[in-house]
Amino acid sequence: MSTVIAVVGATAVGKSDLAVELALRLTEHGAPAEIVNADSMQLYRGMDIGTAKLTVPERRGVPHHLLDVWDITQTANVADYQRTARAVIDELHASGRTPILVGGSGLYVRAALDELDFPGTDPKVRARLEAELAERGPLALHQRLARLDPAAAAAILPSNGRRIVRALEVIEITGGPFTATMPEHVSRYPCVQIGLSAPRPELDERIELRVARMWEAGLVDEVRALEKAGLRDGFTASRALGYAQVLRFLAGEYTEEEAKEETVRATRRFARRQESWFRRDPRVDWLPYDAPDLLDRAFALATRQPGGH
Repeated sequence: MSTVIAVVGATAVGKSDLAVELALRLTEHGAPAEIVNADSMQLYRGMDIGTAKLTVPERRGVPHHLLDVWDITQTANVADYQRTARAVIDELHASGRTPILVGGSGLYVRAALDELDFPGTDPKVRARLEAELAERGPLALHQRLARLDPAAAAAILPSNGRRIVRALEVIEITGGPFTATMPEHVSRYPCVQIGLSAPRPELDERIELRVARMWEAGLVDEVRALEKAGLRDGFTASRALGYAQVLRFLAGEYTEEEAKEETVRATRRFARRQESWFRRDPRVDWLPYDAPDLLDRAFALATRQPGGH
């Protein structure tokens, strides 16, 4: 079976740029490669600046799949993503091309790469839990999750109402812990995973710089336009980093400077969780984001036989 290459790591560490460089290098060496998005927020149409989505010129002619496929009012569904991503991967393999999966959404990466089955949803259970979330807030539901599944509670922030609701829903539907749906790392495809790492102070600086550039590029105007298109009605999209903070600024809850500062803080917290997630996967080969020979080392890993060291 053909290989899948994955480029993973925290936000702002340079995954997208390396993936493009790697795709070009592989194509030059007779192994045409294309990119498959595994960033849950880049799936949304119109969410460009705040998700650091590469512009068409920045993609340098490399085909990119699964960008701009969801409307902002659609609730994210990892099972739907899994079906779509696997179909794209299988199609690329069938045509002799190498998929390069790129993104920092750890569950989406695993959904595409691994033997992972997601329990279905029960609309009545989900509606009841969401109503309870709206009435009591995420902390009360997180405390219940901690009693039912301590491991899941430890992995989910007390403020992440959407994930808390999903975990409680799965527990109720299956009768078992939510963490039981996340088995050991068993690959569906032969895969090579390349992780980019940066020292925490440098990553913090890169995040602050990225947020500043997003503001300069017009993030507030982007959110203002998306708000008119229904962003506040999007259960997932409205909570995205940057977008949630700008919506609060537009509603008068933050000053613009407070929105920017909170975006930096929230993104730094998110980056810590991303690193923790990917570090738990023993299959990831880590490279320093600023290595002068980064592309050469990534290419060597990408062309190595899966499972070999």
